[in-house]
Amino acid sequence: MAQRLKTDWYLFITIVVMVFFGALMIFSASSVTASFKMGSSYYFVIRQIFWIVVAMGVMMALKRTHYRKLQHPAVAFVGIGIVMMMLIAVFFVDTHQHRWIRMGFVGVQPSELAKPALVVFLAFFIALRARAINSRHTLFPAAAAVLALTFLVVVADLGTAVVLVATAATLFLVAGLEWRFFMVALLGILVACLFAVASKPYRLTRIIGYVDHDYAIVQKVDATLHIHLAEYLKKSLTTKDTRYQSDQARIAVGSGGVTGLGLMQSKQKEGYLPEPHTDFIYAIVGEEFGFLGAAAVLIGFGIILWRGMRATVLIPDDFGRYLALGITTLLVVQAFMNMSVVLGMMPTKGIPLPMLSFGGSSLLSTLACLGILLNVSEHAG
Repeated sequence: MAQRLKTDWYLFITIVVMVFFGALMIFSASSVTASFKMGSSYYFVIRQIFWIVVAMGVMMALKRTHYRKLQHPAVAFVGIGIVMMMLIAVFFVDTHQHRWIRMGFVGVQPSELAKPALVVFLAFFIALRARAINSRHTLFPAAAAVLALTFLVVVADLGTAVVLVATAATLFLVAGLEWRFFMVALLGILVACLFAVASKPYRLTRIIGYVDHDYAIVQKVDATLHIHLAEYLKKSLTTKDTRYQSDQARIAVGSGGVTGLGLMQSKQKEGYLPEPHTDFIYAIVGEEFGFLGAAAVLIGFGIILWRGMRATVLIPDDFGRYLALGITTLLVVQAFMNMSVVLGMMPTKGIPLPMLSFGGSSLLSTLACLGILLNVSEHAG
């Protein structure tokens, strides 16, 4: 008789609470903007509820699917192949931002779907080649897949690309990658990041604005001999203050104090903080629920980290171990980056807060990953 699995209630309840708290915060953060621009204060929250229903259905289906069914070449290679084709197609479908594939009122971001696809692929591939992780027959194909995927993502979404690379690096290190290979890869990643930042003026000026609020660096360059470089930088700097969002987010968090101003009482969402229901929703949480609300969100991700690490340690097979570790790293790194941007600890970058930020693709990707993690955790005992 098959053993009946016990749901990881710590993880499951945390997910449900955070998803519905996210919907509440999306309504609070977007109501003013939605009423003014869309004619209904419920515009964004209704769309988010639609995606909650879809994403919860996907999560429950994956929760009930044995994770080892994902340990198959057809799943690993076909999954990442489909996502790559979607990332290529987006260049032709969305010629402006290179982010969206739209079908009627539904829009999908392939870069979000790249997250679960990459984790499943790497878990499968590393588990298959675990004993020869440092051989060129393992490193070259895996590196090629990661590089190809991140290259297609980084064109429009540097933040997501950083999350993907951090997840891949964690999996390879835990699998036993030698430090000499890791350092070479790290050097290559740093060079690629510098190129990606320099290729987009707004990215470069965000970095400069973060380390040098008064832009003295640009003034110094302009005063010496690098005239073309100074003009390149000032072209973006003169269009808008690149620290504006970060400054407004910190004002929101600071004004919340310990207990916050109360639900729906945010002032920063009233035209001061751009798009408060997306990447900067954590600032609205801090403003309306104060330090206690912001800490509660942090604790939620702490529980995900705890249950994910527990599953990683207790699951008996390599595939399950890398699957749990990859998903946990992916979500925790993304959450840490988002909250760090809001608190002014990192330069501004467009990356949603999992389960809380508005966005169907992000929610679908996150809950798909958590459905798999729930199943791994249940089998870990």
